[in-house]
Order: sequence, then structure tokens, then C-alpha cells
Amino acid sequence: MTKGYKETMSIRMIAKELYHLQQEVERLEGQIKSAPPHEREAMADRLRRLKAERDRMRKALDGAKVPPPFRQPL
Repeated sequence: MTKGYKETMSIRMIAKELYHLQQEVERLEGQIKSAPPHEREAMADRLRRLKAERDRMRKALDGAKVPPPFRQPL
């Protein structure tokens, strides 16, 4: 197994996790709109944590896509 293959797999796994987090955020946002007021606070807290995790995954994926500085054109 080559090093490039491992890197591709990790990027693919990050992208897959990011997709699942985006879906979960959208689902929870929809549920909050129709939730009773006494449940919204707990749901909003969960949504905040999901968005933070989604943003971390997005940054990880964006960082993985950046080529190393020694390969950048001058």
C-alpha cells in the first residue's frame, strides 16, 4: 500500500464524516423549528456542538487538500 493511497483514504473518510455532520445539522435545524419551547434549549446546545464538529472537519478537509509548500509554484 502506498503512502498516497493512505492519504486518499483519510481524505475520503473526512469527507464522508463531514457529509454526515452536514446532514445531521440540517435535520436538527428542522427539528428545532417544530420543537416545543422547553426542548429547544437542549436541541440548540446539541446543534452548536454539531456545527463546531462540522467546522473542524471542514477545516481538516481543507487543510488536507492544500499541497505542501515545497510543491507550490513560485
